[in-house]
Amino acid sequence: MAARHLRTRRFSSPAAIAATAAVGVALAVGGTVGAVRLTSAEPPAGPVAVQTPPSTPAATSAAPSPTASASPSASLIPSPKATASPKASRTQAASRSKARTAFPSPTAKKTSSPKVVDSGSCGASFYAEGQMTANGETFDPNALTAAHKTLPFNTKVRVTNPDNGKSVVVRINDRGPFIEGRCLDLSRAAFATIAATGLGHVNVRYEVLG
Repeated sequence: MAARHLRTRRFSSPAAIAATAAVGVALAVGGTVGAVRLTSAEPPAGPVAVQTPPSTPAATSAAPSPTASASPSASLIPSPKATASPKASRTQAASRSKARTAFPSPTAKKTSSPKVVDSGSCGASFYAEGQMTANGETFDPNALTAAHKTLPFNTKVRVTNPDNGKSVVVRINDRGPFIEGRCLDLSRAAFATIAATGLGHVNVRYEVLG
């Protein structure tokens, strides 16, 4: 107990505390000075180059800015003034917008050849005097008509000249001729169609058409 008490008294004396504090201060100052000397002895560190990736603004600066592309000198796109404004397209009416179908091409009507109800051969002459016909018409030498003894009026007769193959269709509107061997008296125009009027009369083949 006595030794314990003595140790307590030694550490608690003012002189011991002062000595201990002085040693601590000396150690602290020496360590600081040494650290300063070691730091000042090392060569100063040079600047370190740090490679950084290109920033986003730098990358985008290479591309043409909207302002540059909009200017006529920096862009190949013609300016709005140089480009003609499109005209408004015309809209067709609903009836004209429908699909058109091709109309069938007109076909020639088939006309059946008239039926021959009678035929024969006889002599034919012509007349050109202006007079009334038997059916009450005024005789027209330029019309394709003829006179027959018995055929009904308005009967169509095809008259053919066998010497040249020419034929003409006449309408019966008069009576005659009253000369033996002749069955038809043609108008001047009808006779001139199949023969020369200078002949006066020719032998013909006739066909009565029904």
